[in-house]
Amino acid sequence: MDYGVIGEKLKHSYSKSLHALLGNNEYEICEIAKDNIASFMKEHTFKAINVTIPYKSTVMPYLDYIDPQALEIGSVNTVVNRDGKLYGYNTDYYGLKALVESTKVSLEGRKVLILGTGGTGKTAFKVALDLGANAIMVGRSGGSSAIDYECARKEHSDAYFIINTTPVCMYPNVGTSPIDIVSFPCLAGVVDVVYNPLRTVLVQSAQERGLVATGGLPMLAWQAVKANELFFDRTYSQSQAQEVVQSFVASKTNIVLVGMPGSGKSTVGKALSEYLGRKFFDTDREIEKIEHRTCRSIIEQEGEPYFRSLEKKVCESLAFESGVVIATGGGAVLDKENVRSLKYNGKLFFLDRALENIELSEKRPLCPDRKALKELYEKRYAIYTGCADTIVNANGSAEEILQNLKEALFEGLHNKRS
Repeated sequence: MDYGVIGEKLKHSYSKSLHALLGNNEYEICEIAKDNIASFMKEHTFKAINVTIPYKSTVMPYLDYIDPQALEIGSVNTVVNRDGKLYGYNTDYYGLKALVESTKVSLEGRKVLILGTGGTGKTAFKVALDLGANAIMVGRSGGSSAIDYECARKEHSDAYFIINTTPVCMYPNVGTSPIDIVSFPCLAGVVDVVYNPLRTVLVQSAQERGLVATGGLPMLAWQAVKANELFFDRTYSQSQAQEVVQSFVASKTNIVLVGMPGSGKSTVGKALSEYLGRKFFDTDREIEKIEHRTCRSIIEQEGEPYFRSLEKKVCESLAFESGVVIATGGGAVLDKENVRSLKYNGKLFFLDRALENIELSEKRPLCPDRKALKELYEKRYAIYTGCADTIVNANGSAEEILQNLKEALFEGLHNKRS
């Protein structure tokens, strides 16, 4: 291996595709058992590597030079082999600093809680200090350099910003959160370094309260840009780096279409998937595959609650797809748990079609006539707008809706809030 990332468990790593986007097609994923890390570092036949959990501190004794910043943090995640000498750096610092700065929330003179006391926690602590914050580390058991979570809630409820560096929210334990932000009424923003899922419970909870919040995927991309500069002794301009980061994040984000029956979700979603070269899923069709009968017959024969239970299972199963297009049934977002599932790895686009432009169909048993359709529309409209990340004008032909959606995608996916 000339270039790659080493770690203990890398099954879900995005690093290979990310470095390919940067032009490095030689980049490999290399899982190394703890018993073999010493021999790997002593042999150092690689040209340059990234280092991830649990070896960011383990590799340090094998290095000939450690960048002062990495030495201060006590963590190395990038190693470059220069004529047989190993040079260590912490590009996580640059990635996390860029991520925090992307929120546009100033930490100068503010109280910032750093959740987690490991290598990434130490990196976050250094970033916060360098941005002028009053940084406080929070760990499960506290200690000389950290407080515990109970102390954080009771004595630091005035915290202005939270950076989570723990793996608490990480897949597959997605329904958990390291802390309840309700306890911190002065919060302005939240950063979670976890990127699988893209939007953790912590991030979603913050966004639901109107706070600026982002997951860690952009951090991964920013640090990769810096690592690539070190690998090949090159420099990216800010605009070049930003384009790479935005393109990478967009490529991993699901596009989820929500809205009334008859708003064009299935037709437009399929056309969009073909245009982008992405897989396409329709939650109603997935339900029909399970039951081997139409959605209409399921509702008529088993009742709507049974149908909704199937819908929930399908939403949960699609939640951890990556970079796909999903068209949801009209009632899918009535369940808040479905919304949360779909937002883990996706952004929700509401196809907003006026009531008078929605046509009746015998396939839709819940709105057999205009009166029922109107009642359904009035009941659901606020729910659609409330859960959507972006609202798309869905009046006009399918071609016109598709064009509106394409334009909305650039703003909806290539933005600085994740």
